[in-house]
Amino acid sequence: MKTIAKSYFKGGQDDLNYFEKWVAKLVSHQNRTYERYTVNTSLGSTHIWGVNTKKAYSDTLVIFPGARTTALIWDFDKGLDNLNHNIKIYMVETNGLPNLSDGITPDIKSLDFGHWAAEVLDQLQIEQTYIAGASYGGLISMKLAITHPEKIKAAFILNPGCLQPFSMKWSNLYYNLLPIFSPSTKNVSRFLDKAIFSKPTHQVSDFAEQMLIDYEVFAIKQYKDNTQKPYYMGKQLAEVKADTYLLLGDKDMLFPTVKSIENAKKHISTLVDVKVFENVGHGIETYAGAMKYIGEKIKSM
Repeated sequence: MKTIAKSYFKGGQDDLNYFEKWVAKLVSHQNRTYERYTVNTSLGSTHIWGVNTKKAYSDTLVIFPGARTTALIWDFDKGLDNLNHNIKIYMVETNGLPNLSDGITPDIKSLDFGHWAAEVLDQLQIEQTYIAGASYGGLISMKLAITHPEKIKAAFILNPGCLQPFSMKWSNLYYNLLPIFSPSTKNVSRFLDKAIFSKPTHQVSDFAEQMLIDYEVFAIKQYKDNTQKPYYMGKQLAEVKADTYLLLGDKDMLFPTVKSIENAKKHISTLVDVKVFENVGHGIETYAGAMKYIGEKIKSM
């Protein structure tokens, strides 16, 4: 596998210690302990968080997070409980994002992320699983569904970053770039309010929102992000061979709903269903209704 970039925390171990303290705060507040796994892959060390992975459940869900996030965001306010299903859950910290995994990444337009994802499954001794990916993670999921569809029972992609280019509308650019150029608590909060959530329908607890703000300020300031951004996969999506479910929030500014649906139906021959949630923003992985939908579909298979 050819690697082309490496991202890293500017403060080295001090930044990793900060992240560990952030995790400890989340664990303490939620009274939930996460299993930890570290596997060796072509991209170096990859870290995975686990929920119920030691239990003898028959179903497994593997999660890939969005860009500039940690997979733990999926479980803010114990959101994974909204699956309402006895299931093993592995939350993969994708390499190249601000987390505990190494920052090495391949060319985003190659299929190498699909091969990497398969390596992670092999290292975890997972032969076949359900997968879910939000935004950047949706692209990773589709790469895996191209390279190793036999490993996937079904793929759930949430506001994925692979069905169209990033929106160039002024409002979207403004709120996304604002915290990057001026990473203050105030500006990150404005970004979350305008682009990620859609209050009051789509929001998290005050504690979870502050945790997300703290994480985003930290990630923007301290992580040297050399990772390539998602892109519109276009005709490459025709190679997807796994059953795919598309979940969208109709208030997603980054990747507007109508175009995502149009391109998914155009290119993904294995598209099973499209579910649009009203008054839900880009951060759909934090929306209880989306988790309930995934859990219901898994239980019905």
